[in-house]
Formats: sequence, structure tokens, C-alpha cells
Amino acid sequence: MSTPLAHATRTPLEDAHAQLAAAVAHLGYGEGLHRMLATARRELTVSVPLRRDDGSVAVYVGHRVQHNLSRGPAKGGLRFSPAVDLDEVRALAMWMTWKCALVDVPYGGAKGGIAIDPRTHSTAELERVTRRYTSEILPIIGPDIDIPAPDIGTDEQTMAWMMDTYSVNVGHTVPGVVTGKPISLGGSLGRASSTSRGVAHVSILALRHRRIRVDQATAVVQGFGKVGRDAARFLAEAGIRVQAVSDVDGAVYSSTGLDVPALIRHAERTGSVVGFPDAEPLDPAELLLLDVDLLVPAAIEGVITAENASQVKARVIVEGANGPTTQDADAILAERDVFVVPDILANSGGVIVSYFEWVQANQAYRWTEDEVTLRLSERITAAWNAVLAYAERRSLTLRQAATALAVERVTEAHRLRGLYP
Repeated sequence: MSTPLAHATRTPLEDAHAQLAAAVAHLGYGEGLHRMLATARRELTVSVPLRRDDGSVAVYVGHRVQHNLSRGPAKGGLRFSPAVDLDEVRALAMWMTWKCALVDVPYGGAKGGIAIDPRTHSTAELERVTRRYTSEILPIIGPDIDIPAPDIGTDEQTMAWMMDTYSVNVGHTVPGVVTGKPISLGGSLGRASSTSRGVAHVSILALRHRRIRVDQATAVVQGFGKVGRDAARFLAEAGIRVQAVSDVDGAVYSSTGLDVPALIRHAERTGSVVGFPDAEPLDPAELLLLDVDLLVPAAIEGVITAENASQVKARVIVEGANGPTTQDADAILAERDVFVVPDILANSGGVIVSYFEWVQANQAYRWTEDEVTLRLSERITAAWNAVLAYAERRSLTLRQAATALAVERVTEAHRLRGLYP
């Protein structure tokens, strides 16, 4: 018979389009509307030259894609990675559209990236690259147009450089042009850990829904960066036994549960989880297949595929990364009754608090961290309840329900605005 392995190389963009097509079919929308939802509103590819510290000149390629603007200005991260290409950015921008609609923040979806390895560049070189890229995309960003945020390979310092470059060009300080900034430049309290906090909150909701006691649950976290590190910490604080984590260099395992705070200190000191003295080394590929209650893929897209989905033993998967499960793998997991909480719901804490940061910038007023955390919890819980009810009412998986509900909301905004001219 035909096996899913034939499609194991499906790209993130193909997965994004397949998810959209399924939602459109479920909702009964016509071909014209489908094409509109599938096509990015605006795309810009730029050359990013860099004078390196040794005096040589390198040239990189950068992209910014604004997928849909029906519900508000575009919103999405900026990643620095050698793997960045236009199709990847298109997929991520589309997922951002659905994510913003799903958690009911007034944004459309966008994404940006530069095909560069930040680990092989100095801080001064990264600043020059960031400022040049920002100047190249300047005409299509702004606090009411498109608001970038950190992603893989970028951080609050990157956002500070972007904000300064934009502000210098327009002649006054514009804190709302980016989110994920340092607190001293108008960043929001609680923003740095917001995606992780949302992932942990949804994980607890999902475990309870599957009648798994949180204080007896086991978990593994793939990725120990912006999302995975604090997600592991929050899960451990909730009483969940985190047995394994991984990063780009390797993985570590402890059947009795890792001491996550100690592991964080080790990773900060050495740059990796590898070599943590209170754990055993583990093949990173094996981490995804461990017999645990909860699996949190929090690294990159496309790690759970048709090749390994049938071997996944976790009962619940909560997607901390964007697109970690391929379309073919998703079908296998659904057949096996693995409960998958899709990325556009699971990791939406970042965009929710980015929205809060943007609101605070527009108000020139700072909320307390407790206020931010409470409002994040309220909004992500409301989204969880809406998706769960939608899925149960229509006999859909959570991913199908989340995508259909988000597409429905974007379509409603589009129809109310009408087609111009």
C-alpha cells in the first residue's frame, strides 16, 4: 500500500496550505476565497550586505512576508538562521495569521528572516546586519503596519536595534514598532517567558482533559532555548516530572526527573545541556519516542514526521514550536488517539503578551507582571475552551478545529471589510 513515507519531505509551506485547504473544505468556502486566504498580501525580499569585522563583505538574503491584514496590522517574529528561505517565511506568516485570529488579538500574520548563522558572527556584526535589514524593510513596517518580534536566533537586543533604526529614520522614538524589547525601552514585564508560560498552561489543561494527574505526569521537552527552557521550568514547578530535554548539541535524560533549575544553570554556564552531571546522555532523536505522558516539541518545524509518528509513545503532544508536526504525521497521531494541541494555540502566549506590550506602548503605561500573567492566562484559557468546544461539536481534531475557527474569523473580517475596489 501507499505509505506516508512518500510524503516525508513535505515542506512547512505545503503543510500550511494543506491545513488551510482542509479548513476551507470543512467551512464550505469557494475557490476564490481559498486563493485569497492562501496568498500572502505582501512579500519583500532584500539583499543584506555586511562589512565583517575583518573588513571583508558578505551578502545575505532577508525576507518579510505579510500574509493577511484583514484583522489589523501584521505581526510576527524575525529569525536569524541558515535555514531561512522564502517558503518557510510564507508558512510561518500564514500560521501567525491563524494564531492571532484564534486568540482574538487584532493583528494579521507576518514573519521575517535572514539566512544567516548568528553563532558565527560577532555582536557588532549582528547589529550591523539587523540595522541594514531594518532599513531595507522600513517602508513596510511600523506600529500600525507591521510589528516584528524576536524568534529563533534573535532576542530583545535585536529588537532594540530594530526600534532604534526605525526611530532614527522617522525622527522620533517609536516603542511600538517592535515587541519583545528590553524592559528599559518599553518592553512588557512577563514578555520574555510568555510563550513558555502559555505552553505550560495549555499542557496542564490538556493533561487534565485527558484525565492525567498533573502531579504524577512525566514529560520531555525538545529544545532548550527561548521556549523550551522556561517551559521545562514551569512544568517542573507544576509538579510534572521532566525526564529529558534536548538542544542543538544533544540531549540528557533522568528517569527520576531532571533538576530543571540546576540544568538551566548548567546550560547558561556551558552553552548546552550536554554534560549535565545529574543525567545520562541521550540520542536527541530518541527523546521524541520516550514513554511519557507529555511531549513538548519546542525547537523547529518538521521534527515529528511520518517516519517516527507511529513510534511516539506520549499520550499528549503540546507544540511549543511552529509546525513541529508534519501533515502526514498528524494523521498517524490522530489514528492512534494521541492528543495533539496545535502550535497556533499552544505557543500563542508570545503573541498575546506581544499584543499587551504594544497596547502598553500605545498607552505609555506599564502593567504589573501579575496583571500580564493573569490576562495571558485568561485569554489563552478562553482560546482553549473555544477550540475544544468547536472540536467536540464538529468531531474534529484540535488542529482541524483551531485552523477552521481561525480561518472563519479571518474570513468574517474580510467579508465585513469587502473587496476593494
